[in-house]
Amino acid sequence: MAKITKRLVDASEPKKARYYVWDESLPGFGLVIQPSGTKSFCFQYRTPEGQTRRISLGRFGSVTPEQARTKAKGFQSQVNQGGDPLGEKRTRRAALKVSDILDRYLASAKFGQKTDTTQSIDRGRIERHLKPLLGNKIADKLTVDVIWRAYADIVAGKTATTVKTGPRGLARVKGGEGAARMSIRLLKSAYSWATEEGLLSVNVAASVKVSQDGRRQAVLAPEDYQALFQAIDDLESVAALNSVAGDAVRVIALTGARRGEIAGLRWRHVDLKKGIAILSSGEHKTGRKTGDSRTIGLPAAAQAIISRQRNGKPDDYIFPPARGEGPISLSKPWRLIRDKAGLDSSIVLHSLRHSLATSMAVNGAEAAHIMAVMGHKDLATSQKYIHIAKDMRADMAERAASGISAAMNGSAPAKVVKLTGAKN
Repeated sequence: MAKITKRLVDASEPKKARYYVWDESLPGFGLVIQPSGTKSFCFQYRTPEGQTRRISLGRFGSVTPEQARTKAKGFQSQVNQGGDPLGEKRTRRAALKVSDILDRYLASAKFGQKTDTTQSIDRGRIERHLKPLLGNKIADKLTVDVIWRAYADIVAGKTATTVKTGPRGLARVKGGEGAARMSIRLLKSAYSWATEEGLLSVNVAASVKVSQDGRRQAVLAPEDYQALFQAIDDLESVAALNSVAGDAVRVIALTGARRGEIAGLRWRHVDLKKGIAILSSGEHKTGRKTGDSRTIGLPAAAQAIISRQRNGKPDDYIFPPARGEGPISLSKPWRLIRDKAGLDSSIVLHSLRHSLATSMAVNGAEAAHIMAVMGHKDLATSQKYIHIAKDMRADMAERAASGISAAMNGSAPAKVVKLTGAKN
């Protein structure tokens, strides 16, 4: 035996059969010479169970003898501590990656309980945000720091792209804070499911706390509604807005239904004679937890809007997309409407739902009534609107009293800060 150096490697000639030259100073470190003349380095060791294993350290030319020696020393240290470097490497290769967890979650019964609209949106978040950033990571080696870096990258728009979705369809992925929040929440759900299924021993994502969607606090005033509906009329009159999308937004405003409930509304759901739409437990958000169906009340104006849509088969969407399949997308139409109406950017489509519930509470509706109309899972969510209403009534009373007091004293009325609402 001799110490493996470049001179020794150069001097080692090929033979009819493969042979090894072992290093005299580092046990297990060897040079492999093939009959073809190819030379490479290896490290041979015994596992705690007595099995002989051999790890390739790289081909001579790509790896120098000293670089190979350094690798061998690292493996020797693991062996001395009772480790099995090759076994651990094979285990890592066989370990589930984040992309594997996400794929299995998409195929799970739990994911299947989500509505078609939610499934479509979640698949987009997985394919366009989570997999590009985290897909190749070993699932049980994922750290909180790595998750937060992915969050920051989505916020910064590093996953922004344009994706072809069909012969004529394009999806423009922009990223941003909202996309980052929802993507990380989706990752947390997938990891929670994987932990329950025994695929992971620890749910590292559970400790990642993303902020709530505070923009949902926005409430529309009567003049905002007037501007909203006028904007839809104006955009439709110049063909800048698809009338189907405009009507879908009108129905959301009139019913306070969730965006996905109206976008996914099919003809079999609607009974215009009774003025209701009924979604089964698997077709709306809270039904998956309560097992109850969801009844959406359709006021006369909403019934008239639905009646003027093109009739279809029972499973056809009432508000179909202009192109492609699946539920209609209302994100771009909503931004167009909101900008035309001059509404603040804090007002999102969900604000229409929040505004209707707030209006009901201000006008004296009880929490149980709000719960029934809005389809909340529990009374506590509806009760929040009662508290909002009390604050708003106090605000209105203070404004009125301020005006009366000013008239009494002959001075200008005091300014009163408007209270914001709570989250839905």
